[in-house]
Amino acid sequence: MAVKLRMTRIGRRHRPFFRINAVESRTPRDGRILEKLGHYDPIEKDPAKQVVLNRDRVEFWLDKGAIPSDAVSQILLRHGIKHKYAEQ
Repeated sequence: MAVKLRMTRIGRRHRPFFRINAVESRTPRDGRILEKLGHYDPIEKDPAKQVVLNRDRVEFWLDKGAIPSDAVSQILLRHGIKHKYAEQ
């Protein structure tokens, strides 16, 4: 089972809000998730509230071989979580 870390869009029209999830790679964007790892609010002004992550579980999934999407990879790097798929 190939696992990816990617975002699921929730929220309403013109007010995006994303959950960061661990999902099987073949599921659709809003399909079944394995675990909720946090959320991302692009409109929030306070940087501390903009991204909330369960760091232990994110590192667990990365150690198990989960591949983050490009957007999730950038969020992880901003929060100091290094992984082997990070752009050099």
